Amino acid sequence: MNSETQITFFLNLPSPLGTLHLESDGEALTCVLFEGEQAKHPQGVTLEEAPQLPVFVAARAWLSRYFEGHNPGTPPPVRPQGTPFQLSVWQRLLTIPYGSTTTYGALAAYLAAHNASGRMSAQAVGQAVGRNPISIIIPCHRVIGADGTLTGYAGGLDKKTFLLNLERGAQPCAND
Repeated sequence: MNSETQITFFLNLPSPLGTLHLESDGEALTCVLFEGEQAKHPQGVTLEEAPQLPVFVAARAWLSRYFEGHNPGTPPPVRPQGTPFQLSVWQRLLTIPYGSTTTYGALAAYLAAHNASGRMSAQAVGQAVGRNPISIIIPCHRVIGADGTLTGYAGGLDKKTFLLNLERGAQPCAND
């Protein structure tokens, strides 16, 4: 058994949506959470604040451009932890263009066409989307219901609305 302590680096970053909690393994982001959300860590993990960690510097610049209403371009490196299925869904989320949306059904259809069984449930995709640990940067807020309605979002529908309006060029109000 390894008795070494595993270090997870963190940064708390103010944003128009409240403080964002970012974590990294030292090379890539492992989570971006909204205020009030809790990261899950295995036993023996020590958190260390590291605001000058290069991935946090890159994430801060990316999020700054994003919240200024600009397409922030290529995201900083991400390394979410999840099942192979969740990772495939989150990887697909990264392909949704800034300012665009897709549906759970469209994601399921794409994933079904690219897996051995040729089948995929929109509900299973929705569950994986809902477990995305890297909010905003892995853009799960860009996934909507088949009828165009906004559906669940870990940060709350008010934050999802804010993010979508920001990307559409509307004047978002964080307090709506």
